[in-house]
Amino acid sequence: MVVGTTLAGVFLHAIGGFAAGSFYIPFKKVRDWSWETYWLVGGVFSWIVAPLVLAFATVEDLPSVIVSSPLGSLFWTYVFGVLWGIGGLTFGLSMRYLGFSLGYALTLGFCAALGTLIPPLFRGELIPILGENSGRMLLCGVFVCLSGIGICARAGMMKESEISSDLKRESIAEFNFAKGLWIAVFAGVMSACMAFAFAAGKPIAAAAVQYGTNGIFQNNAVLVVVLTGGITTNALWCAYLHTVNKSWADYYRTSKASLSANYLFSAIAGVTWYLQFFFYGMGTTKMGEYDFASWTLHMAFIMIFGNLWGLFFREWEGTSRKTRTWIHVGILVLVLSTVIVGYAKNLAGF
Repeated sequence: MVVGTTLAGVFLHAIGGFAAGSFYIPFKKVRDWSWETYWLVGGVFSWIVAPLVLAFATVEDLPSVIVSSPLGSLFWTYVFGVLWGIGGLTFGLSMRYLGFSLGYALTLGFCAALGTLIPPLFRGELIPILGENSGRMLLCGVFVCLSGIGICARAGMMKESEISSDLKRESIAEFNFAKGLWIAVFAGVMSACMAFAFAAGKPIAAAAVQYGTNGIFQNNAVLVVVLTGGITTNALWCAYLHTVNKSWADYYRTSKASLSANYLFSAIAGVTWYLQFFFYGMGTTKMGEYDFASWTLHMAFIMIFGNLWGLFFREWEGTSRKTRTWIHVGILVLVLSTVIVGYAKNLAGF
């Protein structure tokens, strides 16, 4: 029974990882829209529509849960959601400039490394943690992760030098390794704010359970608040880009593409993006004593599916076997680092 439940948790994490690794694909079908237009339309569905629909469907008396939650919890959950929204925004930009394989590898690599170190550093717990075997194992996992990032970065530089500008544009329309790398670093730093948001939202989750919500769905109430912060950041930035690029007209006309198709594919992308959290939240409740491996599994599945999509879309076509070997080894090292971090957390008992 325990094994079966754990396998169910792994399966749910796999679905969540597939959703996170696949959400950007529908955006490839959007035509004649600026980036800020389809990103904001997708964001409305991923950060407002999907969270509210699924929260009302799974959380008992959602309005009462929100109203009865402590104001401090609501405030900080929202604020960290705003900060995390910057990470989500820059993650989207990294995909725009790096593509699937390299974008997921570098951004999630930094997310794994920095997301592991920043929370305990912020709480003043990092030095004591490093005095224990589990802490040293954790640091080892971070160094392995950074090594994987370095290998992937090397592959990116080799790719940039090997293929022509025309071939780059065929696979990734706006490929720019230098710009994408800096964006990936920044996205990794800001990703830690999601951990802070969930910590600040624990009273909201507790209120949801008190109102009769099944424990497997309690975090759906927290996500409503977190993602409200996320849409705030993204809406402001997209509005700025609309003004600078004079692209407001995208929402009601296109010169070459179907307007309804653009809305449809952007909506599919947005809902798919949200489903990663929906299934991740359920998966953690099924892992039992192996819950420490949840984040490890989530990150690993995203990297795996993101890389598979990168191969499917031939993002590395035109590169040498040596370059393709570098990116594959880099991603394997990143997956290994998540396993080491998960094992370290198991040693620590959290």
